[in-house]
Amino acid sequence: MRRALTTWSVILGVVILTFVGAVVVLNSTLYSAHGFVESYLDSLARRDARGALALPGVTVKSGAASDLLSRADIAPITDIHLLSDVSTNVGTHLITYSYTIGSRPGQTAFTVEPSGTTLGLFAAWRFATSPISVVDLTVLHDQRFRVNGQNLASSAAPSAVVKYAVFTPGLYTFDHQSTWLTAAPQVAVVTTSDSTAAVSVDVQASAAFVQRVQQENNKHLDTNCVPQTVLMPTSCPFGEAISDRVVSTPVWTMKKYPVIAIKPGAAVGSWLVASTPASAHLVVRVQSLFDGSVSPFDADVPFSVRYLIMFQSDDSLIIEAQN
Repeated sequence: MRRALTTWSVILGVVILTFVGAVVVLNSTLYSAHGFVESYLDSLARRDARGALALPGVTVKSGAASDLLSRADIAPITDIHLLSDVSTNVGTHLITYSYTIGSRPGQTAFTVEPSGTTLGLFAAWRFATSPISVVDLTVLHDQRFRVNGQNLASSAAPSAVVKYAVFTPGLYTFDHQSTWLTAAPQVAVVTTSDSTAAVSVDVQASAAFVQRVQQENNKHLDTNCVPQTVLMPTSCPFGEAISDRVVSTPVWTMKKYPVIAIKPGAAVGSWLVASTPASAHLVVRVQSLFDGSVSPFDADVPFSVRYLIMFQSDDSLIIEAQN
């Protein structure tokens, strides 16, 4: 009987020691300060935005939009490695991890602090400094933009700064691509917690937009203006006033088409072709009112075009000639 009790005592002792050892190991790994940070980075690596946001101490600054805190906007994070875990004299831990985000190597220092225990056995932690940063985004000449390939629209007027909350670390590529507009990519690499990055997306007319307006302009001149056998073609940018008597049919040809360039207009969704020089050629015979002599008028006639362009809901263009 005594031997049996001794055996059970040994077994119980082994179980207790094993359990205590397991608690110690877990508190130094999974439930450690750096284990807590690694769980955050692992959530980002899995593009689990909800999981990352649910961790204690992950807070968003007041006034910052949360549109970019979604799975679709998280750039791939790989090669996560602990570099250091340093405890401070105020009870916090400064933990530095390296990683690759997109194709770029980087490292970030996180500050965490104790927040009690779990089940009275395992250490609990929270971020002392939130790993959520801010991008101050300005979208010029439009409200639409893309981030990491996702289409979004700013709630503010064009050229106004909008604050967007983003995960740290994060790689965010901002641009604009639509039917007629484009903006060069602007990359924000966020590696410091609770930091602010400024990004400006300059939306301009795309090559397709310029080409379409050039085609429409040339078509109008060729189809509607040149065929008119009058000195002042109706609804056209060129014409010639001749004081002498016209004695033959005026013949127009294009000499130099205007080279179209498009710039943003004053109102959102409006675009301008500034005054652009061009020339047509007129051939007609005229009779002098002074001496009755007949001579040819054979000359280039300079003119200019100026347009206001707007988009319709189906992305078709309204092109209006301006005086």
